[in-house]
Amino acid sequence: MRVSVTLWREDVDMAHPVLGAAQRHEHRSRLLVRLEGGGAYGYGEVSPQPQALNGDPGLDEVVDELVALVIPQTLDIAEREGELPRWSRLHLVAGSRRASAPAVALVEMALLDREVRRGVVDLDDLWPFRHATPDQATVSALDRATEWSVDPSVARVRVKCGPSPLEPWVLERVASLGRPILLDYNARADSDETVLAHVADLGRVATVDVVEQPFAPGNLVDPARLAARLDVALGMDEGVRSVRDLEHVVRYGAARVVCIKPARVGGVAHARTMIRWAHEHGLRAYLGGFFESPLARGAHRRLAQSCVSEPSDLGPVAVRAAQADLSGETSDAREGRDAHAGVGAAPSPARLAHARVLASWP
Repeated sequence: MRVSVTLWREDVDMAHPVLGAAQRHEHRSRLLVRLEGGGAYGYGEVSPQPQALNGDPGLDEVVDELVALVIPQTLDIAEREGELPRWSRLHLVAGSRRASAPAVALVEMALLDREVRRGVVDLDDLWPFRHATPDQATVSALDRATEWSVDPSVARVRVKCGPSPLEPWVLERVASLGRPILLDYNARADSDETVLAHVADLGRVATVDVVEQPFAPGNLVDPARLAARLDVALGMDEGVRSVRDLEHVVRYGAARVVCIKPARVGGVAHARTMIRWAHEHGLRAYLGGFFESPLARGAHRRLAQSCVSEPSDLGPVAVRAAQADLSGETSDAREGRDAHAGVGAAPSPARLAHARVLASWP
């Protein structure tokens, strides 16, 4: 089979930057891939961290993994077997490097998108609708200069924070939200007492639903100790990359809520498996994201609506107005699906022309 692949990089500026404890999310680079063979094509997308952080690979690492290994191995399978691999088999090419998971997730999405467009896969059969999964928004308690923009439809708000005491303006803004919050430390909490003090302060003006990832990924002892002292649920984000991680969370009693990010765990197939395992073992699971466009978020929403009732990172990511139409962030682009649509809002020709080609095969 003759197969062609094109890999693009798209750089966007976020309309509402988010300052985390270790990184400012102001600009984002998204990797797009188009994979075509046998008269059918599909698109995939991941949005890696700019630089490696808390165990997640940086953008350049993911590009190197794609160009050197994941895409060539996918092409080798097509040449050897006369057909591209089924989307659910691509995990077989995954390696042990941290960049392998997002690289495989990107190509897996393109393969799934192609199969949906060909009619080989029906998303309604694959992921039957079971939940009207609500959206979760993200704001920062570390950046007073950036106004908080939260759509009225959002059910829960992630509030980025650090070890410093919460200033009065933070409490005022949290109170004005009128919704439960998820307090996200991105592994930068300095003590149990700091977290307990934050929860007590915020609990006077809002409902604190979850305290997420206060300590470093892989550290389960400190979260387990803190969880026993908290009156609210403790969550894991960066510390969850596999079913084995979930097993350890349950064994230690280190969390009651887990964030499953498809790009972090190796794609939507693994994400679905991990969500099912989490639910079977009494954990609350939600679907996280990395500021993707409606292409990937469309796929994630379909998955979430089949297996996740928790508020999840599924809503549109606002980018600068000049880039919104190109990247598909407008409502018309999000809703403009036709009978041959794939898993999400396919990139427009204008969007691809604006992006930079990183590599192509043949």
